Amino acid sequence: MIQTKEARQHRPILRRRKELHLPDDIVFQIVERLPVKSLLRFRCVCKSWKSYINDPKFISNFISTRYINNHDDDDGYVIHMEKNLNFNSLGKSEVCTVACDRTFESISELRIPFSFESGVEFFVGSCNGLLCLWNLDADMYLWNPSIRKFKRLPSCTDLKPHRRATLGFAYDSQINDYKVVRIWFDYHKPVIKVYTLSLDSWEIVELGISWSPNVVYYQVNSDMPSPFVSGHLHWMLIRIERRGEGQGMRNTRMILSFDVNSEKFNELPLPDVERGSFKEQKCLTSFKGKLALSILGEQPHGTSISIWVMREYGVHESWNKLCVVSAENTVFVVSDKILTRSIGFTKDGPLLIQKNYKKTKRSRLKNKYVLIDPETLREKAISIKGENVLAMDSYMENLALLDGANVESY
Repeated sequence: MIQTKEARQHRPILRRRKELHLPDDIVFQIVERLPVKSLLRFRCVCKSWKSYINDPKFISNFISTRYINNHDDDDGYVIHMEKNLNFNSLGKSEVCTVACDRTFESISELRIPFSFESGVEFFVGSCNGLLCLWNLDADMYLWNPSIRKFKRLPSCTDLKPHRRATLGFAYDSQINDYKVVRIWFDYHKPVIKVYTLSLDSWEIVELGISWSPNVVYYQVNSDMPSPFVSGHLHWMLIRIERRGEGQGMRNTRMILSFDVNSEKFNELPLPDVERGSFKEQKCLTSFKGKLALSILGEQPHGTSISIWVMREYGVHESWNKLCVVSAENTVFVVSDKILTRSIGFTKDGPLLIQKNYKKTKRSRLKNKYVLIDPETLREKAISIKGENVLAMDSYMENLALLDGANVESY
């Protein structure tokens, strides 16, 4: 058979392609390390690639690969922010979410693609790049900005909307699923439901803890996201109970933890801290993967923030005082409110705080944001545009909500 010159020229190319062919498992290991935007495009290469990338197992491996290879350069933070209050639009405020890199130098604004019927959005938390938001009317959404998709959760029809409700959002690594925990305090009796994404439904969960019958009221003392540490969600509760006949009431604080895998509740001990002023605020957070407690109290000329870290999870003796941060209030008027607020720790360790200040007595109260290194106590001012930071959490690109029931694109 006589081959044309053109055919002879193409034979080496075909041979080289065959010799350099990579096994499928090597190709998919490479694919798992690609950015989300590239994966979305590669779904159009062929049906097998689309099927593979859509597979829940691949999405789970994609998350694990990012953790194992520590892709911190691609990760950052999501900041839920209130700004541009508009009192002429049915009392609603314009709320946006801002994502930025780990240095807070590159900031991009992400508009929330859905709206609530009434009220202001509350940021429940961020887990593997999937965001959870809700409002007082019990409307809840899961939102993945990196793939521009969101999902409205089914309503809890038997749970009354109320400010005393609190939520938590976490990832169940054992079953590769996401869960939302909603606790509504009917005075002394908590009503608890857990939503599971794969089931798209709510289930009642019992508290399973025996509390004193003298307890008459519970209150959550923070609107910040519930820290997810060692597979557990955590809330700081204020428990009000009767002391006895004619002895009045007393309030105590406690940490309530929820094991996302077993769906069991437990109490954790607080550090042995001397009781401060009445205006002292305590809230839970996380510091480099450890459960941490932030104690914020007023001083004559400023605010002090004491940070405690639980070095060994669940062990009372492992609570250790990390540092005390002092923040001077640069205001010229007396206020009965704490003028400095602890927002949370970054992945590298610095604490993000919000300071209120006025240039003159008649000027408007403004915010400025500072990163404080807990080891050196050095401060670094950062620029975050907006009226008020409501919450901050870690953020990463993810393929969650790529497919599924009642998922909407925008």
